[in-house]
Amino acid sequence: MQAVSVKIVLVAACALIDADGRVLIAQRPPGRQMAGLWEFPGGKVEAGETPETTLIRELKEELGIIDNEACLAPLTFASHGYADFHLVMPLYVCRRWDGTVRAQEGQELVWVRPNRLKDYPMPPADVPLISHLTALL
Repeated sequence: MQAVSVKIVLVAACALIDADGRVLIAQRPPGRQMAGLWEFPGGKVEAGETPETTLIRELKEELGIIDNEACLAPLTFASHGYADFHLVMPLYVCRRWDGTVRAQEGQELVWVRPNRLKDYPMPPADVPLISHLTALL
């Protein structure tokens, strides 16, 4: 049997949770893969980064907030095969950050109660994460 080579992509995601127990999701802008779908903020882990340092960088770039590693708590992860790669995505929870959440890249943002997350179309890898957030909150 011949081994199949699969490209593994590591992406870190964060469920920001506000004082009212709502979770922030962002809509992927036009022109990007899976445009129009809603997702948890985060991004691809670059060479030399940990998932935590990726989230600190991405949250500043995407949302204009400052976070530190002590405020990121790992919750669960997704492992999902797409047509041309396999995604592994740890999901962290964050309840404390500095600054005001504002879209920095033209994306739409919405704060959602966990039991309403399923009302927003998400990439297939994100969907199984909803039940973990619902159980937590």
